[in-house]
Amino acid sequence: MQERDRAAWITLDRPPLNVLNLPVLAEFRGLLESIAASDGIDVVVIRGAGGRAFSAGVDIKDHTRERVPEMLEAVHGVIRALLALPQVTVAAVSGACLGGGLELASACDFILATEDSFFATPEINVGCYPPVALARFPGQIGYRRAAEMILTGRRFSAGEALSAGLITRVVAAGELDSALEALLGELRGKSRAVLRIALKGLREASLKDFPAALKRSEEIYLKELLKTSDVEEGIAAFVEKRAPQWSHR
Repeated sequence: MQERDRAAWITLDRPPLNVLNLPVLAEFRGLLESIAASDGIDVVVIRGAGGRAFSAGVDIKDHTRERVPEMLEAVHGVIRALLALPQVTVAAVSGACLGGGLELASACDFILATEDSFFATPEINVGCYPPVALARFPGQIGYRRAAEMILTGRRFSAGEALSAGLITRVVAAGELDSALEALLGELRGKSRAVLRIALKGLREASLKDFPAALKRSEEIYLKELLKTSDVEEGIAAFVEKRAPQWSHR
């Protein structure tokens, strides 16, 4: 993490696609908890290293039956910590923003993305679903768009994501840094006290049903999804680089 001009910059740096695993998530949550207590930081910027991806999601190895409870706790702990920060949060996306990486970005107040970025929740293709997206996307982008993303897993271009209300601004490739600085300039010109109060109100209004929805999404995942045969087949097929043979049970 770097700090400059009252902003904290967190870079997801796990080449090549910044896949999130349990150690990365634990470190990330620790950073957020330290930032939350800081009066010297007004904005938190999250970005991916390398330019190929913001994050391609959570490590497939952590989707096994044995590791899922720990994985859900880690991912959702980060999401909850992000949503509880008193600072404004910005996701800077270049390239792939998939699965848990998209859920992480969607927990930020702003998402800036390059025009060549793309977005998807592809978990359905490996016999899973994205619990945070399931709980939040219907209210955030509308039921129809949420159903399309979660049930088909297809990729949305940056333009489609902007039209759906999933992201805030699209910028030309190579102009993400300047667009970030422009946004930070807009935010720095505001009263810190008023900005934080307005942000608190915005989040409370938009998230009033989210805690219960996420808890229910977790329950369905753990008590129903993990009891299917297809959840194991989907993960195995992905690891073995073959098409899944669904038993539909």
